[in-house]
Amino acid sequence: MKHIINLYENINDTARNNSDCPHVVLPEEIFFIISIIGVLENLMVLLAVIKNKNLQSPMYFFICSLAISDMLGSLYKILENILIMFRNMGYLKPRGNFETTADDIIDSLFILSLLGSIFSLSMIAADRYLTIFHALQYHSIVTMRRVIVVLMVTWMGCMGSAITMVIFSHHIPTVITFTSLFPLMLVFILCLYVHMFLLARSHARKILTLPRANMKGAITLTILLGVFIFCWAPFVLHVLLMTFCPNNPYCACYMSLFQVNGMLIMCNAVIDPFIYAFRSPELRDAFKKMIFCSRYQ
Repeated sequence: MKHIINLYENINDTARNNSDCPHVVLPEEIFFIISIIGVLENLMVLLAVIKNKNLQSPMYFFICSLAISDMLGSLYKILENILIMFRNMGYLKPRGNFETTADDIIDSLFILSLLGSIFSLSMIAADRYLTIFHALQYHSIVTMRRVIVVLMVTWMGCMGSAITMVIFSHHIPTVITFTSLFPLMLVFILCLYVHMFLLARSHARKILTLPRANMKGAITLTILLGVFIFCWAPFVLHVLLMTFCPNNPYCACYMSLFQVNGMLIMCNAVIDPFIYAFRSPELRDAFKKMIFCSRYQ
């Protein structure tokens, strides 16, 4: 999405001249290496859940959805670097039809990554809410069939939205929609947290009797959400500043950190699998078996 993804290249020259902040440039090799690591790590998460029947539960299916989102974000940067390499080598005509089409496809992966992360975290939050406060009815409410249907509908909606945002990327309403999804997710999860806190106060004894894994899952969600906000919020702010105050020197000063903000997004895909492994002994054991080529039970 040229208006949203390639923001660094589109900063107004006047704003650059008025800003005394030097533009931070990071080597593309670092982006490429981190992206490769992100793809491999999240691919391990998917393989671990697919091969280990003990991990094939709704919670881990939602984690797989988040892992796919992270993997798409890393894959976006890999494909972008390959496209740039072929263009620099003269195999692609600059701004030609093929490059324009490839740009749109690659940009849609980036938007799909953000949308997938937002909805995956929201689904994990809803799942944790149900496990804590509707533990007795949980297995009748959250069946594997319903989980698969929800995931399919969610990802189909995300793909349609990503394509639409790429097509209408130069329109202000698209930018507003793109950036509004981030705070809307936070509001939704915050509402769940507030409701959980209020219910926990009135059902304190009941909460203490719940399986420890249910509360541990809620803590894991909190960590994942915190990392997501830390890694994505600077980029979302960049989009807003680029759209509404591109000529302001203070905005341009912040936008000089565009590549740093992009690096944070790539790091999110690398950090999440470590959180899964650190918080889940089952997934950690599955990783060890995969690494040391042990058989699954």
